[in-house]
Amino acid sequence: MAETITRTLPSQFIEDLGRDYGTQIAALTSLPVDTTKFAPQVAAQDALQTAAYQQATDPTKGLGSFQPFLTKAETAADAATGLTGTGAGTGVGSIQSYMSPYQSDVIDTTLSEFDRQTQIAKNQQAAQTLGIPGAFGGGREGVLQAEFLSNQARNRAATQAGLLQQGFQQAAARRQQDFANQLAISQQQANLGGGMQNLAQQQISGLGRLGGIQQAQTQAVLDAQRQAAQTQAYEPYQRLGTYGAGVAQLISGYPGQSQITQTPDASPLQTALGLGTGIAGIYGGLTGKNPFAAVGKAFGI
Repeated sequence: MAETITRTLPSQFIEDLGRDYGTQIAALTSLPVDTTKFAPQVAAQDALQTAAYQQATDPTKGLGSFQPFLTKAETAADAATGLTGTGAGTGVGSIQSYMSPYQSDVIDTTLSEFDRQTQIAKNQQAAQTLGIPGAFGGGREGVLQAEFLSNQARNRAATQAGLLQQGFQQAAARRQQDFANQLAISQQQANLGGGMQNLAQQQISGLGRLGGIQQAQTQAVLDAQRQAAQTQAYEPYQRLGTYGAGVAQLISGYPGQSQITQTPDASPLQTALGLGTGIAGIYGGLTGKNPFAAVGKAFGI
């Protein structure tokens, strides 16, 4: 019985394009992509960033540069603390230590002058009564002199006490002024340390910002180079993808061609020959002899 087969095939040029696309994609995908050419890279620190880090860690002009000033401020504060007591004794920080080294000389000189003036006054009083015995009524002269000497002694003691009190008050004032000075020095040192640290921070921050801008620019260049290398590496794939998309569009949009294949019925001779061949094959398989050997000899085969 005859058999008819109908197939819809693409046009020959589309089939050729598809075959060419398949050949190219098989060849291209068999090759590995060298990803090292566009591997991510990180820009190194800029020189300004390095300088900022070096300065930040420098104990003399970095973030820790305030430490010497802080130490001096603590020393001055400790010295001021030592001046908050009563000031008794004779050691460092006592009122005695603030006494004028010339105070004894001043007192001695003043008292010497006082004694001299007392002696002059006593001599004058004696001269007034000289040669006039009993001018004041006998013993009254002795009483007058005794009272004079007593008054002078009190005046002398008062003068000495006043000088000592004056020296004490002056020493206490000097001690209090020293206390205020030490506090001022401590505050000044702390301010200097804080100011130096602020200046260091500003400079370090400025260097860091400038370095960051430079590093960002370098990173942008590296990223652009990486993107360019990646684009170049995958350009054949993109080109082949565009090619394949076009082929697919042609296949889907171009009408196919119908092909009909018919298989005719076998003729009686063909059937007989086929049957005979089959039987001969079975006979030859069983006996090991070729029944068509004579025919072959007749035709010289």
